[in-house]
Amino acid sequence: MILGILAAAALVLSAIPCGLFLVNLLAYRRLPPGTADGPISVLIPARNEEQNLRATLESVLASSGCEIEVIVLDDHSTDRTADIVREMAARDARLRVEPAPPLPAGWCGKQHACSILSKLARHGLLVFIDADVRLAPDALSRMSAFINKSGAALASGVPRQELATFSERLLIPLIHFILLGFLPMHLMRRSRAPAISAGCGQLFVVQRAAYEACGGHARLGSSLHDGIKLPRVFRRAGFRTELFDATDIATCRMYHTNGETWRGLGKNATEGLAAPETILPMSFLLLGGQVLPLVLLACAPLLSSPALGCALLATFFSYLPRYLAAKRFDQPVSSVCLHPLGILGLLLIQWNAFVRSWLGTPNHWKGRSYDSSCRLLPEFFESR
Repeated sequence: MILGILAAAALVLSAIPCGLFLVNLLAYRRLPPGTADGPISVLIPARNEEQNLRATLESVLASSGCEIEVIVLDDHSTDRTADIVREMAARDARLRVEPAPPLPAGWCGKQHACSILSKLARHGLLVFIDADVRLAPDALSRMSAFINKSGAALASGVPRQELATFSERLLIPLIHFILLGFLPMHLMRRSRAPAISAGCGQLFVVQRAAYEACGGHARLGSSLHDGIKLPRVFRRAGFRTELFDATDIATCRMYHTNGETWRGLGKNATEGLAAPETILPMSFLLLGGQVLPLVLLACAPLLSSPALGCALLATFFSYLPRYLAAKRFDQPVSSVCLHPLGILGLLLIQWNAFVRSWLGTPNHWKGRSYDSSCRLLPEFFESR
């Protein structure tokens, strides 16, 4: 009896995100060809990015079909970040590096850097990219055409994620699963409600006038998660935001070690899935819809025929979005096979972040230490 109820629950909890994922997959479109309507400012915050920055700048400077300026803000790097930009700027007048002012109390480093960059920019369209994002030659012109045609003030997309380590392959593909499986995208486009929005902090394109009107990154200075928070800032000011599939126009390698992946996903978790109001319902939905079906199949001899049928169908519904995502977003098939394990790993990171926040344990990132409220602490340590 209990197993039958669990099987029915698993079927419902797996079918809902699967159905929403299928609907969203049609709405989450790649950008059509387009021509830039005006000059673009490409803004890159950089702190100790000598490993990534050269390839990123080469890709941006190879952009076609648009007039650009590229500004890198050197956020007190201790490596060759600024030297690399100066070397490249000597050969291309479109590029320059600016030093970041001291980080004020209560600010996250990235949000402060982006806010400063917006003031340094000259053009009406701002594109914020992380220092590890490489763009296709037509990416900027297509983004410019899209945001102007859509009427949105902000648009964002998830780049194709390069994956090498086990934890990257296990966890990073879940970005698309969570985004498309739990965000009602059609409702997002019909509404300006802040709660029904999302973005990817790796890649934002924004209209400068709207950015300045709503306050931009200055309105989330203490946040470590601009992917969620920046679209909400725009929507609270009455502006529309959009999402697009950036798989074919941008590439990113977020982390390079298993430890980086754990720390990177955990540093801003309490502003997303691990927030106090979301961690319990999301844990219930993810465990019930993505892990429980396989557990029930392991108990197949104990299940009645109807319960076994529910468990099989629930397993199919849990794996189908991951298989389709692997095909659509160029993700490894191995991560699909390990989907329940990935969900467990993701939830472990979220609960670890939640407990650390509850205990007041600081977050460490890019050589800085932040308290549980994301406020900068006075201690510094060597960036890893």
